[in-house]
Amino acid sequence: MNVEEIMTKSVVSIRRNSTIDEIARVMVEKKVSGLPVLSDGGYLVGIVTEGDLLRREMTPRLPEFINILGAVIYYHGVERYNEDFKKILAKTAVDIMTDDVITVKEGTDVGEVAKIMLDNNIKQIPVVDGSKLIGLITRADIVKLLLKQE
Repeated sequence: MNVEEIMTKSVVSIRRNSTIDEIARVMVEKKVSGLPVLSDGGYLVGIVTEGDLLRREMTPRLPEFINILGAVIYYHGVERYNEDFKKILAKTAVDIMTDDVITVKEGTDVGEVAKIMLDNNIKQIPVVDGSKLIGLITRADIVKLLLKQE
């Protein structure tokens, strides 16, 4: 079975300039855990998840390092710290969103989508035609499919 058979086609989304309050309100009202961020032309430019909003409320993780003969060597670099700090200071969707979004095309097999979700620890994947958002597939969509197969 392919993605287009079970994806949500009327996707709730936000714009780049949506405020953090607006994003949280939409997530609560629409009962969704993530929102695609669209450009004015309707193209996917990012995604904001509940995890992004939660990071806003935490203390940034300090970079892990070791000190060898006075030289500081970072285990994971300072990227994670910088990303956490950026999200804490976020005011709009463009500040807090993940812009390197994993996407699939509508002809992608559902089994492949499940593997992508598990491998990347994500709960939803935007479905695109080029970079135009045409749908969204979630873990819940795949679980519902299991019910129909019995």
